[in-house]
Amino acid sequence: MPVTTRNTTEAISISGVAIPDSKLAREATELVRDTESPSLFEHSTRVYYFASLAGKRRGLQFDAELLYIAAMFHDMGLTPMFSSASDRFEVDGANAARAFLRRHDISQPEDIIQAFYDGIKRKPQTTFGNMKADVLADKDARFKPLNFCSVIRVSQWKG
Repeated sequence: MPVTTRNTTEAISISGVAIPDSKLAREATELVRDTESPSLFEHSTRVYYFASLAGKRRGLQFDAELLYIAAMFHDMGLTPMFSSASDRFEVDGANAARAFLRRHDISQPEDIIQAFYDGIKRKPQTTFGNMKADVLADKDARFKPLNFCSVIRVSQWKG
C-alpha cells in the first residue's frame, strides 16, 4: 500500500485516497482538529480513509468531499462543544455537520430515510435493538419488529 506524506498539517495519501483539497474540507479539518482530542481527530480521519477505500473497492460512486465531512463530524457529539443535554452523541454529531454544511450553503436533500431503507430492507433481522427498525416500520406497513422478550424466549438461554 503506497503511502506518501507531505507534512504534519497536510493529508496523507493512502492507496490513492487523499483528503479532498477544498475550502470546505480545510475548514472542516480546522474545526474538528480544534474541537476534538487528537485521538478522536485521528480516528475520524481514519474513518474517511476506510470508507473511501471500501467504496472504491465496491465500485461505488460518492462525493469524496461530503464523505470526508460526514466522517469528520460523525463523533463531534462526543465533544463538550457539540454535546446536547438530551440527544444521543450520534444525533449531536449529525446536527453539528448539518449546521456546518448550512453555514456553507450546502443543499440538504432529506432522502436519508429512503437510503437507510434501501440498505436494510433485505435484512430486517439486523434492525433489532436499533433505530433502523423505525425506518422499516415507517416504510413497510408489513414489517413486524422483533420483541426483546420474544428473542429471549426462542434463544438457547431461556429467560
